[in-house]
Amino acid sequence: MLGAKGKSALRSALDQATNDKVKFLDLMTLPSWAPGIRKALSATRTSRNNMNQNKEDQSLGKFLEDISNNIINHGYRIDRSEAQRIGAIDPKESLLLFYHANRIREHYNQNHVSLCSIVNAKSGACSEDCAFCSQSSRYKTGAPVYSMMEIDEMLKVAQQAKQDGAESFGLVTSGPGVKNEAELKRIGEAAIIIREKTGLDVHTSIGLLNIEQLRYLRQCGVTTIHHNLETSERFFPSICTTHTFQERIKTIKTSHQAGMKICSGGIFGLGETINDRIDLALTLRELDVDGIPMNFLYSVPGTPLEKQPPMPPMEILMTISLFRFILPDKTIRICGGRESNLHDLQCMIFFAGASGMMVGNYLTTAGREPELDWRLMRDQSLEWRGDCK
Repeated sequence: MLGAKGKSALRSALDQATNDKVKFLDLMTLPSWAPGIRKALSATRTSRNNMNQNKEDQSLGKFLEDISNNIINHGYRIDRSEAQRIGAIDPKESLLLFYHANRIREHYNQNHVSLCSIVNAKSGACSEDCAFCSQSSRYKTGAPVYSMMEIDEMLKVAQQAKQDGAESFGLVTSGPGVKNEAELKRIGEAAIIIREKTGLDVHTSIGLLNIEQLRYLRQCGVTTIHHNLETSERFFPSICTTHTFQERIKTIKTSHQAGMKICSGGIFGLGETINDRIDLALTLRELDVDGIPMNFLYSVPGTPLEKQPPMPPMEILMTISLFRFILPDKTIRICGGRESNLHDLQCMIFFAGASGMMVGNYLTTAGREPELDWRLMRDQSLEWRGDCK
């Protein structure tokens, strides 16, 4: 039992412990004769911490519920501060985040998943210095180098993409842009033939383009221009110095003027911050792009980023959710680096908010067998256009 002196000390200490302005109370400063006080205060602190944690949990749950409801019911657009709060969520609360991101995905996409595929129609010998890219002529990576494919070669890859379940097919070339009119003409002719033979929606990713080139591609049946921003404007000079972020923005805006749809996203795990990711997402929203490919760095030996550590799988999934909250009605496709970074958590991408993925091979690395992706989607009762069951 505590005497009057002990009770007075306990009351004073408890008053201090419950004062919101006090961040820390050192129990060791209490008199040595007061073990009972230490025990009581320790229990009080534990109880208070638990109460605060519960309050924070409830607050986060209410915040995510309110935001997702407003997005679903009223088309609400979150602001930067709300995006930053989502970006700061503790991984221990990730399932709560995924639940609400998935609600948004289901509202806009139901159970449909959009699959795309690409062909590396011209590889290597690129003059640009993008720090992540194996095709830059500035780095010794062993990546294949070849000139523009013949049209029948592109068609063969497109036919395989059709069998793999893709609904769109991208013609991709290395370099800052098409080298000459002959290259542009071959891309256009390939687009015409691929559409006629496969029925696939044809996209191109062939670098910086002007309005005349874009109009020609549209006449050939190309519907979508793929042109990644890669990262935020702030961080862009850290990964590329041979062209500017604004040059990429210009191509996107010009593509809009030419009547094209836009597929633009980025690559994550380059060393950027969470604010860089938010900046990228907000820029893409401002540009009103139609699809957002999300790639995750696969560190290639010989590139400046060869020793960059991979993004943790849970961080990748939470980044997908963040983009779903910022870009709720857009097609978010998970593309390069999916297998090498997510490993066994690939099955979580749709629960985290993605609504599409790339199937087949990538530019210079192999993808996985399409049957594995079909099973992944069927196990979640998801549907895609090319599902032949």
